[in-house]
Amino acid sequence: MEKRLGTISIIVERQRAPVATVNELLSQFGDCLLARLGLPFPDRGVNIITLVTDTSVERLSALTGKLGKLPGVQVKSMMAKPLEEGVAHDDPPDD
Repeated sequence: MEKRLGTISIIVERQRAPVATVNELLSQFGDCLLARLGLPFPDRGVNIITLVTDTSVERLSALTGKLGKLPGVQVKSMMAKPLEEGVAHDDPPDD
């Protein structure tokens, strides 16, 4: 399975969402998470979580699908296009 970089944005409604289940799922998929940023937003009654991932499309879909089925949880994800093998993308193009 090809790994790709991606991001996941999660909005968790504190009154409705099973917060413990959200954290449990993130722990289960911890091997594909590079970074996690959590921002409590008490004025709106939500927590916002942003994740940076390095995983396959299938694994990212599995995580976001499970999160998206939870009540009070909204999820959006994005993955980078596959990079060419052996090509450094910060190198200047050949003329």
